[in-house]
Amino acid sequence: MSNDRGVAAAIIRLMQGVVYRTADEDTWGTLERLGAGVKDHFATIGVDVVIDDTEGYAYLRSRPEEQGEEALPRLVRRRALTYNVSLLLVLLRKRLVEFETNGGEGRLVLSAEQIVEMLRLFQAESTNDARVVDQVETTIKKAAELGFLRPLRGQRDHWEVRRILKAYVDAQTLNDFAAKLREYAGATADDE
Repeated sequence: MSNDRGVAAAIIRLMQGVVYRTADEDTWGTLERLGAGVKDHFATIGVDVVIDDTEGYAYLRSRPEEQGEEALPRLVRRRALTYNVSLLLVLLRKRLVEFETNGGEGRLVLSAEQIVEMLRLFQAESTNDARVVDQVETTIKKAAELGFLRPLRGQRDHWEVRRILKAYVDAQTLNDFAAKLREYAGATADDE
């Protein structure tokens, strides 16, 4: 493949979504060899190419607007997330930190049942267990559509937590979430 076609293919793949080293070796190789050309292309339209060599993924991120600079239209859409999806992403990120801290190698895989139990702690008390499970399944599907979970082939109801989650839910978000939980726990204890 010529350099121009390789760069064009890498640009298109990045516009389609996150590029993983393990899933798209050709594009990853182009980013390693000719990444400057890809980055230059996106820079002209106000978009950064973020490449995490350690975790093995690359994605596009809109540049923050500089003061006094005329704003460009957004290429990378922002998505409003529901409370349940936001909660799930934070809980998955926390679980990923624990997995890595405990020396977990490879990938973090959770069953749908484990995810249901993680979220159940934060759901309102309900006598309709089937409804809670349905709601969690909908949340899992949405997280998968967004690219943060991937179903495992041949293992029904098992999900791989994708490392791109680290780029979207950072340490500050986890700290803020932990503070909110402590605040909530204190308020609940005062009510009793």
